[in-house]
Amino acid sequence: VQLQASGGGLVQAGGSLRLSCAASGRTLSGYSMGWFRQAPGKEREFVARIGWSSGITYYADSVKDRFTIARDNARNTVYLQMNSLKPEDTAVYYCALALGGRDYGKGSTYDYWGQGTQVTVSS
Repeated sequence: VQLQASGGGLVQAGGSLRLSCAASGRTLSGYSMGWFRQAPGKEREFVARIGWSSGITYYADSVKDRFTIARDNARNTVYLQMNSLKPEDTAVYYCALALGGRDYGKGSTYDYWGQGTQVTVSS
């Protein structure tokens, strides 16, 4: 399985970005896709998760009502729409695939990871 993340960049506070993560090598039916982020000097943290078949989503409190995770079955791609961005959202964002497990807020639940895409929000 390969996960290719893209869409990061530099944006002013209050702006928007959409991240994409294209999966290849496996169908995603029945699995979960997540987004994590890691800021300099900080631990990796959970951002959002979506069940590929169910469409059920789950968000970290820090991004709820600002970020939206969605998937495109035909393109085998998961998206993270980020609105009302804040400087504290600055981080490298990673997409990840979980083949099983239940604790979707933990990185150890995920089996495959993308390479990360940098998001920088200026004040």
